Amino acid sequence: MDASQLIAQQLLADPRVAEATRLLQAAVTEHAAQLTARPADPQLAEELQNHLNEYANLRGNPLFFPYLGSGAGRSSLVELADGSVKYDLITGIGVHAMGHANPELIAELVPAVISDTVMQGNLQQNAESYKLSRELVALAKHNGAKLDHCFLSSSGAMANENALKILFQYRPGSQRILAFENAFAGRSMVLNQVTDRPKNRVGQPQTIAVDYVPFYDAHADAGVDSLHHSLRVLERHLQRFPDAHCGFIMELVQGEGGYYGAPREYFIALCSLLRKYNVPIMFDEIQTFGRTLQPFAFQMLRLDDYADVVTVGKMTQVCATLFGEKLNPKPGLLSQTFTSSTTAIVAARWILRQLTTGEFYGEQGRIAAIHQRFASRFEALREKAPEKISGPWGVGAMVALTPFDGSAEAAKRVLHGLYDAGVIAFVAGQNPARVRFLPPFLSITDEEIDAACDIIDDVILALPRED
Repeated sequence: MDASQLIAQQLLADPRVAEATRLLQAAVTEHAAQLTARPADPQLAEELQNHLNEYANLRGNPLFFPYLGSGAGRSSLVELADGSVKYDLITGIGVHAMGHANPELIAELVPAVISDTVMQGNLQQNAESYKLSRELVALAKHNGAKLDHCFLSSSGAMANENALKILFQYRPGSQRILAFENAFAGRSMVLNQVTDRPKNRVGQPQTIAVDYVPFYDAHADAGVDSLHHSLRVLERHLQRFPDAHCGFIMELVQGEGGYYGAPREYFIALCSLLRKYNVPIMFDEIQTFGRTLQPFAFQMLRLDDYADVVTVGKMTQVCATLFGEKLNPKPGLLSQTFTSSTTAIVAARWILRQLTTGEFYGEQGRIAAIHQRFASRFEALREKAPEKISGPWGVGAMVALTPFDGSAEAAKRVLHGLYDAGVIAFVAGQNPARVRFLPPFLSITDEEIDAACDIIDDVILALPRED
């Protein structure tokens, strides 16, 4: 029998499924068209606050924002349970790159909804998992990176955990890992140790020894002194603990750390030194994947030859660990009950198609244009009120500004002021703390960017300095 004789294919070819899909798309599009930015309804706001109070009690701590979505949205606009509609410029910290209630994606998800199972993993993988793995490997190898394998997982933390397991098995006897200062790798017991935030692991035992290397400082004599300092510290670690490091986990653009980047020459120098000591290199692209001027940040920086292990997540819906043949682990090291949901896997494949067929990348691509539009607005705001913001920072669809003196208190004031006025952003970095934006670049329009930036201008200009 050929594939068309499978019951699954007959189901998908059923005209009732096509008609149901058309009706769902039409209904979502029609209702979403009514959404415009608006404040909360007082009665619904009181009800929402009651729910938030109960939720805080259930989970042990309150949410950062009083955010409970209604389930409706359009591109960057999202409706909350209090009736307000806000511009979502953080998208679940980079998850919803496709925007809210994308009608094209909804049509793609109908086959997943009527599929035989909610979750895939371990003993049950459907064809979508195989196809997604093949597509991720092809995209990662596009410019010559030796990344032959892909292991899917349901979270970025698990993708990074799997990467560390691969590295430790590849370097038997190693007990340490290298990372940049201000690194953020996740919140599991091991990754909390790698993440350079001591407050995140109060009361937790040490699970892994981490040796930190200073990240690039663009203000230190055009970076020359910074590069030499990083190289000195890295080599000191390598010589002090011979053959003890399983690898170096690198964020090529620090996400949680504050949207810091570095030139290609900086990474080439560090990677070359690591090659000299036979230390594998892991690129953590959980936040950067898809958002820079190439699908992978390592491709943008032309570091394909140094990519031993790469992790992706967030906007992919399904996360993944990519690795080369020489690091392929022994059977049993990587396994899990859940790969992810069928809908997430199908969504991931749709997202990859948008990235590879749309005009998003390169100096003239849509991502560069989005960055420039935000950056020009923030630069104009800085000219009006240089004491209130500096920046912009970041690359591609990762944009940030530093409010006032860069204190955590100043960032929090701006974030909550923006939220109340109708724009959702989040914090990144420490000393300085920055306000960061991860817009839904697959759907956001120039008009939405301008409307959100008008609100950002008004909020920051209205906030007084707190000396």
